[in-house]
Amino acid sequence: MVFDILTLFPEFFSSPLRQSVVGKAIAKGVLRVEAHNLRDFTLDKHKTTDDYPYGGGHGMVMKVEPMAAAIEALKAQRPGATVVMTTPQGERFTQKTAAEFAALSSLIIVCGRYEGYDERIRSFAGREVSVGDYVLSGGEIPALAIIDAVARLIPGVLGEPESSESDSFSAGLLEYPQYTRPEEFRGMRVPDVLISGNHALIEKWRRQESLRRTFHKRPDLIEFADLTAEDKAFLEELKRGKS
Repeated sequence: MVFDILTLFPEFFSSPLRQSVVGKAIAKGVLRVEAHNLRDFTLDKHKTTDDYPYGGGHGMVMKVEPMAAAIEALKAQRPGATVVMTTPQGERFTQKTAAEFAALSSLIIVCGRYEGYDERIRSFAGREVSVGDYVLSGGEIPALAIIDAVARLIPGVLGEPESSESDSFSAGLLEYPQYTRPEEFRGMRVPDVLISGNHALIEKWRRQESLRRTFHKRPDLIEFADLTAEDKAFLEELKRGKS
């Protein structure tokens, strides 16, 4: 899969994209990530990418001409690419969104800056996403988050494909508690079921702990989770305080 990042700060991505899972996938050729400098698509000698807003107001607005030229140039190279704008006004980026993006062959991620985009830039984008309800200085950090989340779902990126399936949000629930050696640390023991060798009981315990954790920490997720009759019965016990 190919990720093209359109940004004013291409050097921002140099170190993060050499690290960990994404860095290894790029080195293996499973992923390709290219950061493009928006200033290379400007139309004046000063390489201007922003200007004062019509109607007055604070701050600067990203200009439409260089952004349109950049997107069109990248789309010409990758005709099937989906253009994604990072913006607080976008849909919430979730694991479901990541899975949708992972099914694509190419993404062009547009990183915003200043006080936002000239509204006409939106006509060049296929999707708009937000990584959360808070303010960042620009779209570079969201772009990295999108790439990392999507990359984990692409075959060949993770050493064990099953790893992504048990991650939080993959099944619509938070992940169950995890333990490793030592068996006891400062009086805190690994639950007996995990060292019982009974895989059916372990799977049941993990499912119930995932439900329990989601119920207490992110109850909003339960409404959209794929639940069995047994899951629903366990949740009813949690609501009555019996489990």
